[in-house]
Parts: sequence; structure tokens; C-alpha cells
Amino acid sequence: MYLFLDTNILIDLVADRKPFSKWAYQIFKDQKEGRWTLVTSASSVLTTFYITEKEIGSRKAKQVLKILLSRLEIQPIQKQDLLTGLLTNFKDYEDAVQHQCAMSLQNIDYLITRNKKDYKESLITVLSSEELYIEMS
Repeated sequence: MYLFLDTNILIDLVADRKPFSKWAYQIFKDQKEGRWTLVTSASSVLTTFYITEKEIGSRKAKQVLKILLSRLEIQPIQKQDLLTGLLTNFKDYEDAVQHQCAMSLQNIDYLITRNKKDYKESLITVLSSEELYIEMS
């Protein structure tokens, strides 16, 4: 199974934003045990660093991202993703581009985010981290 992680899931984990980090941690724990493959966009990694560097410091943010990068598949954002994102009915351009990036992969089963309302137009099934575990049980 392939999960595309939205930026907020990564930030929840790296910055230990409670109570959300509990679910983000579980997703990565289960990935390590082979339950699924985790994918995110290159821009999510950059945004995660930018935001968490301010919260936990540059050194720690780099250490954690190094570990994350060893556990994540990284999908580049292509020019076509940026262009198509402009044409969608998504209210937030960044979410539209994330969605297009995920759509460019044939094997994504779920898009995991804490902000489901931002993905109402999604063609991929969108779940919160918690809902993922309800769905899988």
C-alpha cells in the first residue's frame, strides 16, 4: 500500500505537535515494519524544514529530516503539476499542487492529511492519520 503524506503530517512528527504526532509516529513505525510505502513531495520536505527549524532549531531539524528522507519516497513536483494545479477547483494552490503531485503516481492508495477539508476536490481517497487506522482495522 502507498500513502502520500501531506506536509502537515511531516511537521506533526518532526515538531512533535501533540496530539497529532501520535498518529504521524504510528504511520512511520508501521512503515518501518513494512506495512506500507510512504511518499511525499519534494516541496513538503522543504516546507517541513522551514517550519520546524524555527520550532526545534536547525541542527535538530536537519537530523530528523535526514532520518525521514531515508524512510520516504520523494516525488518531484513537475511543471505540469504546477500548471494543472492552477486549473483545479481547489481553494488552496499548494494543496492543488500536492494533489497533482500525488496523482502523477499510479499507485497511491490514500492521501493522508490533517486538513481534509482542503482536499474536497481530491480524486484520491483522503484520510486523516487517525482515519487511516480506523480504515485499516
